[in-house]
Amino acid sequence: MSPGGLGQRDFEYTDRDFHRVCALIHQRVGIALTDSKRDMVYSRLSRRLRVLGLARFEDYLAHLDRQPADAEEWQQFTNALTTNLTSFFREAHHFELLAGQFEQLRARGGTIDLWCCAASTGEEPYSILITACEAWGTLQPPVRLWATDVDTHVLATAERGVYPLERIAGLSDARRKRFFQRGTGANEGLARVHPALRALVRFEPLNLLDARYPDSPAFAAVFCRNVMIYFDKPTQRAILARIVQKMEPEGLLYTGHSENYLHAGDIVASCGRSLYRRAGVRA
Repeated sequence: MSPGGLGQRDFEYTDRDFHRVCALIHQRVGIALTDSKRDMVYSRLSRRLRVLGLARFEDYLAHLDRQPADAEEWQQFTNALTTNLTSFFREAHHFELLAGQFEQLRARGGTIDLWCCAASTGEEPYSILITACEAWGTLQPPVRLWATDVDTHVLATAERGVYPLERIAGLSDARRKRFFQRGTGANEGLARVHPALRALVRFEPLNLLDARYPDSPAFAAVFCRNVMIYFDKPTQRAILARIVQKMEPEGLLYTGHSENYLHAGDIVASCGRSLYRRAGVRA
């Protein structure tokens, strides 16, 4: 083991390597890794060293430095260090609140635009759309969902919309039958999201650190849940400021249960349990 090393491992991995990884992932996507993530970093990035035939993290980091900013390996690096924990109707109270919001929005007519900022493998976007279908009583509600994530691997899974049956086991029989198609033969044990749901969503990669987000309609609801916990407060403020510019004046921001924005009261104001609206807008 070299000086400053982190223990006996298959690949040489030093304190300096770990801190360099922390700086790079923070610079690229805003994730702030703590010392407790040392083993996680080693475990996830060691797969890339095996693929590339490298023996030291120092060599891997030097390889990254030689790549252009839009190179595939930078995306692999980002994908490896992005945590994706999700499920259908996670934090169920939000979908009850969303159903209530839809009831109010139905009266105004027109198309309702929505954004899911951390789509992961798709369970959250499809939960939003199931809620919309139930609110309007049709598989073709007047909603459009933009679903984004920085991790291109999970976005590919979301776009396919195919899940092991155990992933939908927690849903009611009625929801499973209405919104999923059960596989047979070679697809036994799998379920595919109903094509009508898939038609309502557009999946695209997006780094929330980007200085400017793509042009879009104003969103009535934005789901940005359990992603800000990985950012420091200055980064959170910068992202919130960009998100609210994408929201309708009375739009709602749905956040994770462990996230709070008391430090950003000039940007967003609490209006319910892990629910926010733009600061200065009357409830």
